[in-house]
Amino acid sequence: MPNYQNALSDPIFKTISQAADTLALESYVIGGFVRDYILKRGTAKDIDVVAVGSGIELARKVSQLLPNKPKVQVFKTYGTAMLQAGQTEVEFVGARKESYTRDSRNPIVENGSLQDDQNRRDFTINALAIRLNDAHYGELIDPFGGIEDLKKGIIRTPLDPDITYSDDPLRMMRAIRFATQLNFTIEKESLASITRNADRIKIITKERIVTELNKIMLSPTPSKGFLLLEKTGLLPYILPELVALKGIDEIEGQKHKDNFYHTLEVVDNISKNTNDVWLRWAALLHDIGKAPTKKFSKKVGWTFHGHEFVGSKMVYKLFKRLKMPLNDKMKFVQKMVLMSSRPIVISEDHVTDSAVRRLVFDAGDYIEDLMTLCEADITTKNPKRFKRYHNNFKVVRKKIKEVEERDHIRNFQPPVSGEEIMKTFGLAPGREIGIIKEAIKEAILEGIIPNEHEAAHAFMIQKGKEIGLSKK
Repeated sequence: MPNYQNALSDPIFKTISQAADTLALESYVIGGFVRDYILKRGTAKDIDVVAVGSGIELARKVSQLLPNKPKVQVFKTYGTAMLQAGQTEVEFVGARKESYTRDSRNPIVENGSLQDDQNRRDFTINALAIRLNDAHYGELIDPFGGIEDLKKGIIRTPLDPDITYSDDPLRMMRAIRFATQLNFTIEKESLASITRNADRIKIITKERIVTELNKIMLSPTPSKGFLLLEKTGLLPYILPELVALKGIDEIEGQKHKDNFYHTLEVVDNISKNTNDVWLRWAALLHDIGKAPTKKFSKKVGWTFHGHEFVGSKMVYKLFKRLKMPLNDKMKFVQKMVLMSSRPIVISEDHVTDSAVRRLVFDAGDYIEDLMTLCEADITTKNPKRFKRYHNNFKVVRKKIKEVEERDHIRNFQPPVSGEEIMKTFGLAPGREIGIIKEAIKEAILEGIIPNEHEAAHAFMIQKGKEIGLSKK
C-alpha cells in the first residue's frame, strides 16, 4: 500500500496516533480530508477520524495530550465527539455498520470494523483512509479503487448503488454535488440508479436538500448540477418551477427560446462575477414567472407580460416550501427578480437621467447586484447584439455614477419631512402630507427640482397652493 505520511503534516495527527496507541485503538483519518489532499484542493479545516472502538474515548484522550486541553463536545446519540485543535476541527467516531428501514434515512447503527465503516461510505473517493497508528503510520487503505476514481474523475458508490441511494437518498444529491464541484462524471450505473430511485428524495428534509443545492449553486459551473438534477428526474421533486420553463412551443411558425437552458446560462454567467449565493439564486429564479405568464397572440407572437412581478411572488412560495430563510435574503432575491428586466429596458432606449434616477431609487444599495444580474442575462449568440447590449450597459453604469454623484438618490430620504409640511401649513397628520411628499419625490426623480432642501421647500409651497393649502 502507498504511504501518505506527507498528508499528515498537521501536528494533531501525531497526537491522535499517540492517544490511539495508548488506548490500543486502531485509528484512521478518512473521507474528505484524504480526498482533498490527493486532489490538491488545499488544506482541510475539518478532519474525520474513525476509531475501531470508542471514538468518544479517543477524543478525550487526545484532549488530555494537547497543551491547551480543548473542550470535547460529545454527541452520545451518534457516538461521536468533536474538538478544536488550533484552526482545525476534528470529529471522532467509532467504526460502525449501518442498516436502514424503507421510510427513513436514519440508520440502525452497530459497532463495526474499518471495512464495515468504509462499506457504508457514500462514494469510493470518500472511503479512502490513512492509518494513524505508529506501526503503519501514513498507510493508505483503499478497498474500492478510490484513488483510480480520483484519477479518472469518477463518482461511484462502494456497493450496489441501488442500496446506497435507497438507504440514504440524500446521497443522490451529494453525487450530483460532488460531480459539479469537482467537475467529475457520475459512473453510468450509478447515474441510472439515481434515476430509478429519484422519488426516494421525498423522505429527505428540505433543509438538507437546500444545503446540497447551495453547494451546487456555489460551484464554478452550477449548470452541470442542475442539468444532472433534471436528467435524473430529481428536479421536479425539488424545483418544479424550473422544470416548467423547459421546452420550446411553436405556433404558426413562431417559437420562443427554451427558458430552462437560458436560465442555466445566466447562472453560469453570473457565477463568473459573484460568489454571493443569494445573487446566484436570483439568477436561477429570475425567469420562473415566464411559465405561468406565457401567451401567444397573432399580432405580437409569444409574450410573458408581467413575468417579473409573478416571479417575485413565486419566490416567497418557493422559499417557504423549501424552508429557506424568509428574511432579508428572500426579499433580496424577490427584488432582483422583480427588477430583473428594468436595466435591460432602459439600455434599449435612449438612457434618460429620469429613468436612471428611478432605477437607482428602486434598487437602492442593490443597484450593483442588479446590473451584474442583467449583464449575466445577455445570452444571445449574435455577436453584434451581444456587443450592443454590453455597450449599452456601460452607458447605463456611467449614467448611474453621474446621477448618483449629482442627485444622491440611492436610499433616498425626502429633503422635506412630514413634520416640516405640517408645521408650514398648520396641518394635523392626514393625506395631504402624503400627497405633498409624493409630489416632491416625483419632482426630484423627474429632474424638475434638484435633491436639495431649498428647492424642495419652494416646491412644497407651490404644491400646497395647488391643493388649496396656505402657509401659516
